[in-house]
Amino acid sequence: MTDLFPEVEVNDAQAEAIARGLFAVAKADGNLHERERTLISEFFASISERPSDLAALDREAAIAPATLALALARGPVRQLFLMTALLLALCDGQYGPGEAALIKSFAAALEVDDAQLTELTTRVKEHMLGQLSHLQNTDATVAVARELEV
Repeated sequence: MTDLFPEVEVNDAQAEAIARGLFAVAKADGNLHERERTLISEFFASISERPSDLAALDREAAIAPATLALALARGPVRQLFLMTALLLALCDGQYGPGEAALIKSFAAALEVDDAQLTELTTRVKEHMLGQLSHLQNTDATVAVARELEV
């Protein structure tokens, strides 16, 4: 299985834009789950020279898709954002219509069409399912696969 997140160089401005976009996705369904908060914080810390300030992100207005697109000018960084946003949206087990609509609007602004977004979504779901492949409880793995629609 290929690595979901290939090595992509991200500068601090891009890291902040990604964090703002992820925060917007996490809040799109009206609930900011602790798992989502942790994922955003860990992701930001892994690609930035400084720790994330989620309280500051909470105070800021949600990043507009066009603003995100300006900050993420290169294809690999754009793909990294979208896959991370999809992972974030799926991690709480409920990929709601608000999250889906926001990710779709971000994808459009990032010049990623519906077919490409569907492919990225499938890759993220397969990666998530692959994390369960070592489990003995195959019934649970099958149930998760059905829920992810993989």
